[in-house]
Amino acid sequence: MEAPLQTEMVELVPNGKHSEGLLPVVTPMAHNQRVEDPTRSCIEGKSFLQKSPSKEPHFTDFEGKTSFGMSVFNLSNAIMGSGILGLAYAMANTGIILFLFLLTAVALLSSYSIHLLLKSSGVVGIRAYEQLGYRAFGTPGKLAAALAITLQNIGAMSSYLYIIKSELPLVIQTFLNLEEKTSDWYMNGNYLVILVSVIVILPLALMRQLGYLGYSSGFSLSCMVFFLIAVIYKKFHVPCPLPPNFSNTTGNFSHVEVMEEKVQLQVEPEAAAFCTPSYFTLNSQTAYTIPIMAFAFVCHPEVLPIYTELKDPSKKKMQHISNLSIAVMYVMYFLAALFGYLSFYDRVESELLHTYSKVDPFDVLILCVRVAVLTAVTLTVPIVLFPVRRAIQQMLFPNQEFSWLRHVVIAFSLLTCINLLVIFAPNILGIFGVIGATSAPCLIFIFPAIFYFRIMPTEKEPARSTPKVLALCFAVLGFLLMTMSLSFIIIDWASGTSRHGGNH
Repeated sequence: MEAPLQTEMVELVPNGKHSEGLLPVVTPMAHNQRVEDPTRSCIEGKSFLQKSPSKEPHFTDFEGKTSFGMSVFNLSNAIMGSGILGLAYAMANTGIILFLFLLTAVALLSSYSIHLLLKSSGVVGIRAYEQLGYRAFGTPGKLAAALAITLQNIGAMSSYLYIIKSELPLVIQTFLNLEEKTSDWYMNGNYLVILVSVIVILPLALMRQLGYLGYSSGFSLSCMVFFLIAVIYKKFHVPCPLPPNFSNTTGNFSHVEVMEEKVQLQVEPEAAAFCTPSYFTLNSQTAYTIPIMAFAFVCHPEVLPIYTELKDPSKKKMQHISNLSIAVMYVMYFLAALFGYLSFYDRVESELLHTYSKVDPFDVLILCVRVAVLTAVTLTVPIVLFPVRRAIQQMLFPNQEFSWLRHVVIAFSLLTCINLLVIFAPNILGIFGVIGATSAPCLIFIFPAIFYFRIMPTEKEPARSTPKVLALCFAVLGFLLMTMSLSFIIIDWASGTSRHGGNH
């Protein structure tokens, strides 16, 4: 078994969550370990996590105190992220029926892969995703898992910063009561994202620990629920088709209603056809659908830490928690995609919230949603940056004491790279697509299956047993999905047909 230092390299979470923000229970035993062992390396990891693993990484050595309901909330919190903003665009490029089929398939496959992770962890008693990789393939397996999780987190941070770039100018425009976007620097998303990164995100990222962590995680989920409610409500107030000059209307509701009546009187057969939903569609953008869905459902690195914290843990109980969490997110994702798509049909953008600026830039409800989502993603970026920096330190600078210089340089370098990526990315679709087609299939499909195949003893399950054959088929399916999605995305980029969903 590996040393405790290596078992600490855990819980890098996609979608901007970290288990310490999700799991509020901190046992006195874990705290005492941290105090009694001052010589332990990677001090930043300790101060950020506020708990250390047990000396032997077995579930039986750690008494979890988190209830069933709180565990469902925690895992739902880990699943939910910025991916929900791209699902309406995915539905517009698949049709309602095909989208529902694909969403159901990804949700079921995610549940099955969690089943594989739980069975693997039950054999070796490990509660960290990377440790399963180490147990299966040694250091290369651990590094591959850490790299995939780090890439997923960088993708999450990039998508959050892109939301800032896309939405903050619209919020400023609304507060300044400007009819049209001006060329002033404070209306330029590229300048604003750098400003927010330097003034808000960087100082938070330079802290030794984040005290607001637990509050921010719950706040992020609440914001996305608020977003969903607003999307459903606005479906019944957005006219179809959108008139060309509708974005120049004021926030006066009576004026909006008059406009809606005029539009309804002027609807022609072509417009009526435009406002008819599609049930099955295939085009160049369909290739982004599975990556967007995969990006939205990644929670697997968080499953084992939540399992560890569970009161009276068992694989069956944790599987029920996972199934329920995935089911709740499945319903939320489908509703957000459906009502977002039925509001704008083929005009929906790759970042749904940005599309509402076409309707009424002074809409108070959408303004509140924008402010809430912007606050949530701004506070979440440092939370995701911490475990990424910790993983980089453990990969590049193992067994070294904490250094403020290294702490600052890594944070600054990460934020600089992510800002450059966000500034030069044409739209959020590229971020969802690339991350959803690379790290997400590895974390959901490939790694759980091959870890299970290697870890499960042959005396329990021979190599040709049905569960192991299914696991191998699952890994092959993930590899095929990754290869096909990347191929189609690269072809789409090469042909230049990608719509600039959020680039205005």
